[in-house]
This record gives sequence, structure tokens and C-alpha cells, in this order.
Amino acid sequence: MSHCEVQICCLPHFQGLPLPQYMTEGASGLDLLAAIKEPLELLPGKRTLIPTGIQIALPEGFEAQVRPRSGLALKEGIGLLNSPGTIDSDYRGEIQVIVFNAGDRPFTFQRGMRIAQLVVAPVVKAQFVVVDNLNATVRGAGGFGHTG
Repeated sequence: MSHCEVQICCLPHFQGLPLPQYMTEGASGLDLLAAIKEPLELLPGKRTLIPTGIQIALPEGFEAQVRPRSGLALKEGIGLLNSPGTIDSDYRGEIQVIVFNAGDRPFTFQRGMRIAQLVVAPVVKAQFVVVDNLNATVRGAGGFGHTG
């Protein structure tokens, strides 16, 4: 398993919360917490932006992906818009999470609640090469639902 050093800055509204952490030895994602002062109710069909109270500095050549938590999605219908959200290595602002309620009842976020996961991953930069034709494959130009 590889490691990379990520610098973190905790903002005033993060005070008293634990740093993001992996919950198990094999976990890929660190839990992001809601750094809100008061409980926040989200009605069905609505979305909001929840602050995490942290800023990070990723090493060049890495990105962080903000992903939903499966338990919130299954049990409460809470998902993330723009998922996975991408944090580039040159971004220095606060990490915030765009949550939406696809459930059938209001959901209340509490301070310190685990709201998303943060996965740090290496980045491969593409270099496009213009060609007249692409090599043939069995799939060819088959799109959505092409296999039935």
C-alpha cells in the first residue's frame, strides 16, 4: 500500500472535530465530517452545501475524490451531486460537500456526522494524439445498453 503526505489546515468552525480518518485497515476513503454549528434539515428533493471545516494541500500528481457514503444512500436516500467531486492538487479552499435528499422524508445533518468519503488517488495526464481512424474493437461504437 502506498502513502502520500497531505497537508491539512483546520478552519475555526472545525474546532473540536476529529481529523478525517480511515475507519478500517482496508478502507480506501477517509470520512469527511459536517462542520456545521446547528442541525441542518434537508427536505426531500432538495440540495445544500455542507462545509467540512478543512482545507488540504495535495502533492502534485494526486487528486482527491469526494464520494457518497453507501449507508446514508441506502438507509436515508442521501447522495452527493457532482459525484465524485474532484479536488485538484492546486485547490486550497475549504472542502465542501453538495448533498441532496432523494429520500421520501426530511433528513437532519448533525455536527460531526460522517457525510462523505475522501479518496486520494494518483493522476495520469492524457496527451491527445490526432489520428484519422481508431483501431477496431468488438464493441465498436456501441453505446449505452448496447449489450442488452
